[in-house]
Amino acid sequence: MQVYPSPSDAFSIKTPATRSQDLPFTLKDVRDAIPDHCFEPSTARSLSYFFLDIGIIAGLIAIAAYLDSWLFFPIFWFAQGTMFWALFVVGHDCGHGSFSKHKWLNNLIGHLSHSPILVPFHGWRISHRTHHSNTGNIDTDESWYPVTESKYAEMGFLEKLMRFYLPLIAYPLYLFRRSPGKQGSHFMPDSPLFKPSERNDIIVSTICWLAMIGFLAALTFQFGFLFLLKYYLGGYVVFVMWLDLVTFLHHTEDDIPWYRGDDWYFLKGALSTIDRDYGIFNPIHHDIGTHVAHHIFSNMPHYKLQEATEAIKPLLGSYYRKSSEPIWKSFFKSYLACHFVADNGSKIYYQSPHVR
Repeated sequence: MQVYPSPSDAFSIKTPATRSQDLPFTLKDVRDAIPDHCFEPSTARSLSYFFLDIGIIAGLIAIAAYLDSWLFFPIFWFAQGTMFWALFVVGHDCGHGSFSKHKWLNNLIGHLSHSPILVPFHGWRISHRTHHSNTGNIDTDESWYPVTESKYAEMGFLEKLMRFYLPLIAYPLYLFRRSPGKQGSHFMPDSPLFKPSERNDIIVSTICWLAMIGFLAALTFQFGFLFLLKYYLGGYVVFVMWLDLVTFLHHTEDDIPWYRGDDWYFLKGALSTIDRDYGIFNPIHHDIGTHVAHHIFSNMPHYKLQEATEAIKPLLGSYYRKSSEPIWKSFFKSYLACHFVADNGSKIYYQSPHVR
C-alpha cells in the first residue's frame, strides 16, 4: 500500500480509460507499458542511498577540517552542495511515498534528509504534491509556472529580479513567500497551502527546521561566523543553486506548452516537462533529470525511473521530450526566452520581453 497516493493514481481512478482527442494514448496505456516491479520500492536499497549520501557528506567535512585550506574550500563547497542536493532527492522520494511502503519510515528519513539542509519536509511535501497534481496548468500549478503578460507588466523590480534574473537563489524566498501571484508560507500551519488536517505535520516540520537553525546558531556562537561559512553556508548556497537550476529546467523551455481551464487534464499537463542529461552528475544526484516518467507516476522510486522511461518512450513518441543540449546552454536559452505567456488562450508557450 502506498503511503501518499500518487496524483496519477487518483487521476486514473476518476478518469475513464478512453482515448482523448488530444493524446493518442491514455494514462492506463502508459501504466500498462511499465513493468509492475518499477512501482515496488526496496527499503534496503532506498536506505543505502540515504546512508551513502550522509557518509560522503561526513567524509567531505572531515577532509575539509583536516586540510583547513582556503584553496580547498571552494572545491569542498561545490562537492558538499552537490551532495546536499543528492540528499534532497532522497527526501523527495520520501515525500512521494516511493522511498518505502512504511509511512513512519518515509517521514523519519524525510525529516533526516531535509531538515539538515533547511527544507521543511511536510511543508515542502504538500506544496510539491500540489505541483504534481497541477503540472502544466497555468492557473493552479505551484512552482516554476509562467506568469501572464499582464501580471509580468505589474510586477515590481525586486519581484522580477528574483523570479527572472536571479532564479538560482530563489528557493529560500519561495519557502517563505511562494511564487508570484500566490500567498502563504511553508512554515505556518494556517497557510493556504495546507488543509486543517495537515496542521500537526506542518508544526512538526517547522520545529525540525527551527532546531536546525538553532544548531547552526549555536555553532556560530561557539566557533564564529567564519566557521559556519567554511563548513555549511558555502555548501548550502551551492545546494540552493542546484535545486533551482534543476527544477527550473524541468519545466522551463520555450517549446513546452501550458494549458488553461478545461483544456488541461492530468496526463497532458504531466507531459509538459522535459528530461535532461547532467552527465557525470546523473548517478550522483540519483537521476533526478529523468523527470517525464516521474511526473506521470510519482510513486516510482528514483532508481526505477530510467527503466520506466525506456518502457514508455515508444508509446509516447513525440510527446516525450528530452534535451540533448549542454545544461548551461539550456539554462541560458530559457533564462532569456521564458518570462511570460499570453493573457488568453490555451496550449500557449513562453515569450520573452527581449524579443517583440
